[in-house]
Amino acid sequence: DDSDYEEPPWEEELAAAAGEMSDKDDAEAMRGRLRSERVNSLFSEDELIEDYYDQPAANDSSCWNDYGLSTLQSSSTVSSSSSSMHSGSTEGSDAPAQLLPIIKAGWLDKNPPQGSYIYQKRWVKLDADYLRYFDSEKDTYSKRFIPVTSIARVASIGDQKFEVITNNRTFAFRAESDADRNEWMRTLQQMVDERKFKGLNRISLFQPAAGAVDAADKCGLLELRGFKNKLFVVVAGDKVFLFKNAEDYRQGIGITYIEMNVGNVKDVDRRGFDLTTPYKIFSFSADSDQEKDEWVEAMQQSIAEALSNSEVAEKIWSVEANRFCADCRSPKPDWASVNLCVVICKRCAGEHRGLGPSITKVRSLKMDRKVWTEELIELFCQVGNCVANQFWAANVPPSEAIHTASGSQERRRFLVAKYKEGKYRRYHPLFGNQEELNKALCATVTTSDLAETQSLVFCGAEVSCFSGDPDFPNPVALAEQAGQKLQMEFLLHNKNSEIPRVEAGSGEEKHYSVILPSVTHNGFLYKTPSMAKLVHERKSREEFSRRWCTLNDSIFSYYENDRNAVPNGEIKMEEIVCLVNNPPDTHGFESTFEVYIESERLYLFGLDNPEAIRKWVKSIAKSFIHPRADELVSHDFERIGRLQYKGGLNLERAKEGWFALTQSTLYALFEDSEKEEALHLKKLQELSIQGDSLVLVERRRTLYIQGERKLDFLGWVAAIQKAAGSSGDTLSEQQLTESDIPVIVDRCIDYITQCGLTSEGIYRKSGQNSKTTSLLEMLRRDARRVRLKEGEHQVDDVSNTLKRFFRDLGTGSSPKSSARTG
Repeated sequence: DDSDYEEPPWEEELAAAAGEMSDKDDAEAMRGRLRSERVNSLFSEDELIEDYYDQPAANDSSCWNDYGLSTLQSSSTVSSSSSSMHSGSTEGSDAPAQLLPIIKAGWLDKNPPQGSYIYQKRWVKLDADYLRYFDSEKDTYSKRFIPVTSIARVASIGDQKFEVITNNRTFAFRAESDADRNEWMRTLQQMVDERKFKGLNRISLFQPAAGAVDAADKCGLLELRGFKNKLFVVVAGDKVFLFKNAEDYRQGIGITYIEMNVGNVKDVDRRGFDLTTPYKIFSFSADSDQEKDEWVEAMQQSIAEALSNSEVAEKIWSVEANRFCADCRSPKPDWASVNLCVVICKRCAGEHRGLGPSITKVRSLKMDRKVWTEELIELFCQVGNCVANQFWAANVPPSEAIHTASGSQERRRFLVAKYKEGKYRRYHPLFGNQEELNKALCATVTTSDLAETQSLVFCGAEVSCFSGDPDFPNPVALAEQAGQKLQMEFLLHNKNSEIPRVEAGSGEEKHYSVILPSVTHNGFLYKTPSMAKLVHERKSREEFSRRWCTLNDSIFSYYENDRNAVPNGEIKMEEIVCLVNNPPDTHGFESTFEVYIESERLYLFGLDNPEAIRKWVKSIAKSFIHPRADELVSHDFERIGRLQYKGGLNLERAKEGWFALTQSTLYALFEDSEKEEALHLKKLQELSIQGDSLVLVERRRTLYIQGERKLDFLGWVAAIQKAAGSSGDTLSEQQLTESDIPVIVDRCIDYITQCGLTSEGIYRKSGQNSKTTSLLEMLRRDARRVRLKEGEHQVDDVSNTLKRFFRDLGTGSSPKSSARTG
């Protein structure tokens, strides 16, 4: 989970990396280099002088008018063939994406605006959007960018000097010669004139255009390590922009911007987070943990947008009706409900998520590439918003329709009525007659009439009904036999869909408690940042954040809330190696569970609802446990997962097995077994750690459980050791022999039989109290490991230990043990 990491301070990571180097000088060099990359200012002397002479910034927290993002829009209006990327990428490295063409670049001297004669040499680049200058030609991030759209004119001021004049500020440069100055001036003025000729002024940039961002997704003040004052940070589309203050933001003159297709966001602490790129780490700090969460979410969404692919969207948008949201008519919708066959906008997609996957399965046109098969794309082109809305929105009163400016509650109310209740749908003539609906569906799927199939399915026809033909027993088989691939695609996506049903009461409150299939689940959970070590301390409620969580299609996703369409993070079921159901009140919530994944991360979730947690645990377990080990899920397990093991006669090759721990029993399905086997941990003859293996010795076999991954293996070791030890005051909770006799009793009686038969009144005498207490503590901790030896232990002490053990016992004495002690 890149959005919810809890990492040690970066200085510790650096020290660890340096410590691994054999050459001390290399380690010191690395410390210096990484530290400078982490904290160095993007300003140099000239920018710091500018800071002093700039006019005071306006109120940084005020609301912005439409001019506030004028400079951020310009790059979006460039055609896709000139898509923006880091200019000035490190020499010798492969650029991660197509670079925006550089029109002109070279060294210029820059003069601070207050008229100082101190010039600073700068590497200057001009592209279609910005004039930027850098410390060197190898730098990725600029020290300043000036949007071409904000340049009013360019003027010569003599001696190889020229000025770039914007509406609010003037920048002075000096070239190496008059010819070079004239070339810069000619190129810049030509760019400005072309922009003016094309009408690309401030206001026009806010009109909807291909790829244009209508507004900043998130903006405000953040602390950035290495800067004395807070910076004004803007997340807009697939970029993050840095400005010195809000006034610079309004003027459009910034420090630098970060292309998020190479970005990654990590939690650092309660208020801090890192935006990492291959070139630099930006360490931000927000004013509160809630504000930090909002920034992390906005940057995660920016990364998702930067990495998205428009190929699928362009194909689906080729149909006119699909260019507008099926629910609110917003332009260029890039989300879809794959079972309802509607294309929807981001805001409506968030509300669709809230309805649950049994009603609507939300996918991105740009990010969920694996979902979009040729058949599904063709299905959307043939059905899509036009055909779907002829059914779902046939009777929408104008007073109930939503539009692009509708709020979340209004959207939710409408979507519940439209898709969950089917309030506006066009009813099929056979509605209410189940037998006839099923017959009609079986006949229709052999044709190309997808609209009729949609109407039948969402008016009650059963997708899995019996067709009457044993060779082709259901509608899917009939469609396949008839060669109707699109009919098959539609039916398969609606195999588990709920039929719209108008219910009494408020549907708005009820759609979160949809009864879902066992491997599909959703609801709110409280989550901590993921960790790279075991949780030894109790986590308070304040350390958890509320997240909307869904389990669908073998992916567990968690969102900022139930309205968001883009998840904060995802866990694929195949990545899970262990699932732990913690004892009640282990942490600040009554019930919690832990998820361990292959990349050595631990996720902790909680609720004050034990039944809800139990359902989550069972659903996740059924989703990641191998089908042949499904029997393990039926146990009331505390811990379940896969481990490497060795056993039997062949100890050369480690095998993979599935294990579930329930109280003091370890259930295992071995690689070469058909049925699970039970290991009674309290009856083990030996339990020890040898190298990287946990050794379990039974009477007839020895099992070596190995640690392929450190994190979950340590958890298994601690849990098995605890389960194998004495855990209470009754005989049934003690370590036992094969004959079900407590090992404490067996050890003591064996010693007394060997060494104390000649002692008179052995059970009436009292040993030394301190030695008795110490011995009993050792035996209670792990009786298997205690060896009573003549000369080291006195018979009176051992007999007194046995008497005290029985005196402290609760109910549940075993007849066998009573017989031996009688």
